[in-house]
Amino acid sequence: MQKTVAVLCGGGPAPGINTVIASCAKVFIRNGYRVLGVHNGFKGLLTEPNEIEEITAKQADYLFETGGSYLRMSRFKPADSDFNTNFFDTYKPELLITIGGDDTASTANRLSRFLQSKNYKVSNIHVPKTIDNDLPLPPGVPTFGFRSAVEEGTKIAKTIYNDARTSGNWFIVTAMGREAGHLAFEIGASARYSQIIIPEMFAGKITLQKIARLAISSMLKRTAAGTDFGAVMISEGVFHFIDKEEIANSGARFSTDSHGHPELHSISKSHLFIAIIAKEMAKTALKTRTRAVEIGFSLRTVAPCAFDLKYCSVLGQGVYELFAKGKTGCMVSLSETGNIIPIFVEKISDAKGKVKPRLVDITAPEITMFYTYAAEYTTAADYGLVAHLTQTPEYFDFEKILSE
Repeated sequence: MQKTVAVLCGGGPAPGINTVIASCAKVFIRNGYRVLGVHNGFKGLLTEPNEIEEITAKQADYLFETGGSYLRMSRFKPADSDFNTNFFDTYKPELLITIGGDDTASTANRLSRFLQSKNYKVSNIHVPKTIDNDLPLPPGVPTFGFRSAVEEGTKIAKTIYNDARTSGNWFIVTAMGREAGHLAFEIGASARYSQIIIPEMFAGKITLQKIARLAISSMLKRTAAGTDFGAVMISEGVFHFIDKEEIANSGARFSTDSHGHPELHSISKSHLFIAIIAKEMAKTALKTRTRAVEIGFSLRTVAPCAFDLKYCSVLGQGVYELFAKGKTGCMVSLSETGNIIPIFVEKISDAKGKVKPRLVDITAPEITMFYTYAAEYTTAADYGLVAHLTQTPEYFDFEKILSE
């Protein structure tokens, strides 16, 4: 039987998935392997009949620069009782390549331990994918898809800002990101937004009211300076840190996915923020009109940018390099100096086997410089400037809100 490797994709799409699939396929085919693509993630792998197809070199060449994922994806999270060896008995792959985020990596690690307990010698190498950039890779090394999402998101965010200036409105924009604010910050800073709100910036408890006050802090400062428009970027990741009771009292109702994460797409976060901002704005003389925009799913299936095309090619080739060296149970990554390295999943997981997320380093120079020089908000030095707009300027003091 011909030597075989299998590849599957878990979670949601990200730019560059097809580039990784294509690059893996090309290098393994060149080295005498058959490459089987598994549709519907772990569900397609563990449920019979298995949903598979062989990926040819010609097909890989076509897929290389396309957006989306040719292999259909799934958020199916198998229980230990779902694990079986049927696929591995039938196709006998030497390697299972998984493409996905932290949940896919954790599930692949559990499956590897199950196969080892059954004396099956199947390697696993994971390719870290997410537009959220929240996997613990070396400093400065992004997850693939992140740069493409930032580029596309910035295009959208710039048109929103131009609309704000043209119409004299304030736009409240939310961006994807789960717990981390990487995507919201990069897009907001690139599109010169006057306020970016991410979960990492709070010293204390995060509340919906605090988020509204931070948005108004920027509105007060700009309005007092003669600018009656603007845009606020908020990371949806703040919802992972707000008390469930407060969210419920706001009227929001999130469903959860199979991994227990709130499905933040199930409501309009921006409209929720606008409603809360309106209540807090009653404490001011502002006559600001607000508009809501969500930036999320529109970023996940765009064609990869030049950075991700090259990066995903290297990661795909790196899978073969690590496999040839006998590595398993790891993510493929670049080092800070650009070398292919393994990151072993067990070393970056907590006691429950969950991969620990990489959050924004709020002390990093590019972050502190933005909030020092680019962001616009009310501080103690502005109390006199905004006195005609609010009798309680300290309530909207940016620094006080964050330290509460």
